[in-house]
Amino acid sequence: MINFTKVHALGNDFLLVEDNQEIQADQLPALTRLLCERHTGIGADGLILIKVLDFDRGRVSFRIFNADGSEAEISGNGLRCASAFLFHYQKVPGNVINFETIVGEHLTELISRDNNHFEIRTDMGQPKFSSKDIPFDDGSEHDFIIDYPLPINRKIYNVTCVSTGNPHCDIFVERFFPARIEWHQIGQEVEHHPFFPNRTNVEFIRVLNRNEIEVLFWERGVGETLASGTGACAAAVASILKGLTERKVRVWTNLGTLIVEWEKDKIFQTGPAELVFEGRSFI
Repeated sequence: MINFTKVHALGNDFLLVEDNQEIQADQLPALTRLLCERHTGIGADGLILIKVLDFDRGRVSFRIFNADGSEAEISGNGLRCASAFLFHYQKVPGNVINFETIVGEHLTELISRDNNHFEIRTDMGQPKFSSKDIPFDDGSEHDFIIDYPLPINRKIYNVTCVSTGNPHCDIFVERFFPARIEWHQIGQEVEHHPFFPNRTNVEFIRVLNRNEIEVLFWERGVGETLASGTGACAAAVASILKGLTERKVRVWTNLGTLIVEWEKDKIFQTGPAELVFEGRSFI
């Protein structure tokens, strides 16, 4: 039996599980697939495993698994969801949490709270652009990948690639696709393209003006998601790199907005997270 809390950030939903239960490490991929299945399980885009390491200093370990059972490096929305849980149950003191992830430390700060709804600002760290850091491997080394002609299904898509702790491939469009199946197919093919050895997340970006963009998200190991925190960061950074927006960008998702700010060498993201329900799973 596993205790969990369902949390979402703009529809990107997660099962929050504390790492003080009888869960074997080698069971996590299979357990995640079972719990995240939307028809026979609880249903979610992923599972987050957290453990308070130091209460007084607000240090918390953070691991995240995609719905397909693969472990991801980090999740912007996931960090906010974990923060909402920890703040709600007062498992850390104060308004700041220091998360330890497999790609380094990330701080979150509580901005406001209205019952089970939280507004949280996250230090998302430094974006990386080289082919080695993303990673992206076409046989050559690149310091930046901007408007790279990537062949997909007998078409060429100009892509811009960014790492925000995990790999992202950004495709700019003038208008979104009339049929969902069309961008789903492109997203799936880009995710599994051989140039991305660790697979990749994919964003389809429509620039609205110098301060706003609208994004569709295809998430590695999940498929379509209503929002993505690291994806919103990557989309904003790609827009800034291409000179299409200012360095503070409002990112529109299906269910609301995130604010992304690229300040000097770091990205900061502000957005919501909401606790939905808690329960026990017999899986």
